Amino acid sequence: MPRRRLLYVLAVVAMLGQMAFAMVTTAIQQSPTIDEPVYVATAEVYRQQHSLRYNPEHPPLGKLIIAAGTAFAGAELDPAYPGNQTRLGRHLLYETGNNPFQLMLLARLPVILLTLVFGLVVLLFARDLAGPWGGLIALTMYCFSPDVIAHGSLATLDVPAAGLLLTAFWAAWRARTRPGLWVPVAGAALGAALATRMSVLPAVPLLVLLSGWSAWRARPGDLKRRLLIAAGAGLGAGLIAVAVVWFVYLVVDPRLRWTSPPNLPDVHGLKRLAVDLLPFPQAYTDGMLIQFKFENRLFNGFLLGESYKGSPWYYMPVAILIKTPLGMLALWIGGLVTMLTAPRLRAALLYLLPVSVVLLLVTMTGARNYGTRYAIHLHLFLAVAAGAVALIRLPASRVAAGLLVLWVVVSSALTFPFYLPYSNEAFGGTTRTHLNLHDANVDWGQDLARLGVYLRAEHPGEQVWLVYKGSGVPAYYGIQARDPYSVPLDQVHGLLVVSDSRVALAGPRLKQMIATSQEIGDVGHSIRIYRR
Repeated sequence: MPRRRLLYVLAVVAMLGQMAFAMVTTAIQQSPTIDEPVYVATAEVYRQQHSLRYNPEHPPLGKLIIAAGTAFAGAELDPAYPGNQTRLGRHLLYETGNNPFQLMLLARLPVILLTLVFGLVVLLFARDLAGPWGGLIALTMYCFSPDVIAHGSLATLDVPAAGLLLTAFWAAWRARTRPGLWVPVAGAALGAALATRMSVLPAVPLLVLLSGWSAWRARPGDLKRRLLIAAGAGLGAGLIAVAVVWFVYLVVDPRLRWTSPPNLPDVHGLKRLAVDLLPFPQAYTDGMLIQFKFENRLFNGFLLGESYKGSPWYYMPVAILIKTPLGMLALWIGGLVTMLTAPRLRAALLYLLPVSVVLLLVTMTGARNYGTRYAIHLHLFLAVAAGAVALIRLPASRVAAGLLVLWVVVSSALTFPFYLPYSNEAFGGTTRTHLNLHDANVDWGQDLARLGVYLRAEHPGEQVWLVYKGSGVPAYYGIQARDPYSVPLDQVHGLLVVSDSRVALAGPRLKQMIATSQEIGDVGHSIRIYRR
């Protein structure tokens, strides 16, 4: 192997290696986040009982990926357990004799592995567009993205869905040269993304059109023949995607036993039409109705120090601005401008920018302002675009690009191992994220284990009053705490421990407790410690 190629391979391995280290470290240290127990328990129901009855609002593939890890835990579930999916998750982790640390690590490892594989997709896509150096820049953006590291180390669905979608669009791009090979790959990857999260549905028309466009470009000649080939490619990609979704549901339950849950919303208009036209199993379409039910509710939110009810359209752009490294934002913009101004890259922009914008706009109209994880696709698609800055030949531009890449690396490394609450330097860094955002942006219940260690080391034997938002069981982590809402306010003395998400949306009583206490520390930048 030539020396330059060897150095290139070593650079790729080093970046993916540091990402793997960061994700595994994070996975080991964090207690279950709010959503994870539901997914893990549902994965075990799939594996042991072949039933679709839990968590129908999300398709099965992401949970089957999680089940590939939990299969090694030997966990057992009572098939007659009567609780809902939230109680089932707690039951599996804390009430059946399983080891939550081991079970969660095994659940997270397949997602970590898949996240690393998607790093290779980012690299290869960017290499196709901007050459070897462009591939390395794109891979650096991906591997040092705090959001990707944070959510790629969890047993959740956001990164798998985004990575599969990127794979679909990369395959559609490659179909410009070999449509017979790459159009089926694009359709299969799209189907896998649809079988992971319903939020990728708006990308379907774009992928179908681009598959047809790529086939058109690959087959010069007679107009009529090219039109037929393009139409066949688009239709073929769509049919393959539909087949993959059906296959995933059949893997869980070959008989597709399904009973529609009660209280499904009565949806009308375009939403009803969209649901009725979907060529997917009934469990999938009922899951969409459940998602619409969530979107019809009013949720509490928190942004830039202010709590509110509802969903302002600007929430997601502002949250992205807060939680994305500044150097990365600059490289995203630089890469997009480069692709727009370079004639040979303008066509490639169609495979990156429209899907990024469409999915972002959909999240901006959503009811749940819970985190930038809903726009995690930007960190994959725009990482590829950022690689285009390698094509700028001006020496000053190369220096600037190098400095921006270094800034991203340093900013990401400084937040280790607290990637979930990361925010960039313009907003005060990781230690101040809780002043601007809440929920999955900073405090998703992930630091309960760290809290137990902290209390035993720093405040042994002291009275603890706990206001915790999360799915963990405090007692399991050695936290003996009382509920400050269970006694009169004047009896709450000692340590007051409050999750940052609770602080952000504090009611009058909690605000009074905090106002009459002194903050003395924090755990994981997501839990406040007060003395009262």
